Amino acid sequence: MSVNMSEGRGARGGAGRERLVVIGGDAAGMSAASQARRLKGPDDLEIVAFERGHFTSYSACGIPYWVGGDVTERDDLIARTPEEHRARGIDLRLRTEVTEIDVAGQRVRARDVDSGALSWTSYDKLVIATGARPIRPDMPGVDALGVHGVQTLDDGQELIDTLTRARGRRAVVVGAGYIGVEMAEALINRGYEVTVVNRGSEPMSTLDPDMGRLVHGAMEGLGIAMVNDAEVTKLLTGEDGRVRAVVTEDAEYPADVVVLGIGVRPETALAEAAGLPLGDHRGLLTDLGMRVRGHENVWAGGDCVEVLDLVSGQERHVPLGTHANKHGQVIGTNAGGGYATFPGVVGTAVSKVCDLEIARTGLREKDARRAGLQYEAVTIESTSRAGYYPGASPMTVKMLAERRTGRLLGVQIVGREGAGKRVDIAAVALTAGMTVQQMTALDLGYAPPFSPVWDPVLVAARKASAKVRGD
Repeated sequence: MSVNMSEGRGARGGAGRERLVVIGGDAAGMSAASQARRLKGPDDLEIVAFERGHFTSYSACGIPYWVGGDVTERDDLIARTPEEHRARGIDLRLRTEVTEIDVAGQRVRARDVDSGALSWTSYDKLVIATGARPIRPDMPGVDALGVHGVQTLDDGQELIDTLTRARGRRAVVVGAGYIGVEMAEALINRGYEVTVVNRGSEPMSTLDPDMGRLVHGAMEGLGIAMVNDAEVTKLLTGEDGRVRAVVTEDAEYPADVVVLGIGVRPETALAEAAGLPLGDHRGLLTDLGMRVRGHENVWAGGDCVEVLDLVSGQERHVPLGTHANKHGQVIGTNAGGGYATFPGVVGTAVSKVCDLEIARTGLREKDARRAGLQYEAVTIESTSRAGYYPGASPMTVKMLAERRTGRLLGVQIVGREGAGKRVDIAAVALTAGMTVQQMTALDLGYAPPFSPVWDPVLVAARKASAKVRGD
């Protein structure tokens, strides 16, 4: 392993040129780099970006659809190639992992993944966009061949390679969150016999259990075997070192491939070692401009940060590509000499199982209790279109409102075509701090092919308003 000399500030463009260093080449990092470049040209700002993988600016959310065959080519998930970034004047270094941040010296140390060579690069401004890492439980067999987390394009390619070579057709997915559910459907689409082992009472813990039960039914309808209230204790391996079974306290499930869909944690080991502030969820803490708190020239964004929940007023870790891209725009604007802020989130997400659409925004019941809020909860059944119009399908909407004030706290929707994106109505209402009574007067679009006269979200708002009033 060799150590290269340090790259000092101004080494490439003269002493008057600033250097922006970006750690992480996906959504937040490259959005920040691109936005900063729009505001400042190469003569004023040198931009160096480090990415330890092979790819940049890709849709991690699309990986399950690539694995399942809905997206045919890996490159379809790439929004901007390394060559495109370099053509814009960004010095992008692939297969280069940052191993240390020296905050006092304003420099980072990076290692060439292939050669092992080490080098220091100084910065005037630093962006940390290290993302999140899949949770790998500490248990026997978790590092066996055939066991996969799915977070990056490299991870997706490794899983597809395993599926192509696997001798059997039995797959076990550990965890039933968004990734677990989406990967289970992808594996079904590839002709695998799929079992999902979930430690919760129902899949999709981002929903309340009564709504998760609807997802459970849809998964079983696809032929997925759901095992709830089950804790995985170990993975068994064969003589060839490959996984062969997943073991819980009560049973053993044969497996030729295992996908870990337990969730992710912020990738903040570098930041923690550098003494940067972390929150309760181990994500970096930033101000409204996405500056790391207490550090004027250091920003952070994407899955490695915690954000303000506008409904509960608490910090949360919400790893979504939508937020990461917005963070990057804000960071790039500020690092490029402009001004922008990211006020927070309301926790909106949408997914699907086959043709069942699943959406949520705001707080679940347990979130409201944890925040010390008193609330009323209502659930209604409606349809996606006027009941008499062909193709109308059932939809379940659950709504939480604050007791006494009637402030909207959260909405969950499960239904067929036309259900999922209705959650955006609630997301806007939450952001605006609306009450359920105010929501009943919203002037939403109506025609029989699109909605009943009373949109399902407004039906839920009417019911919640009545309950808050005590009618």
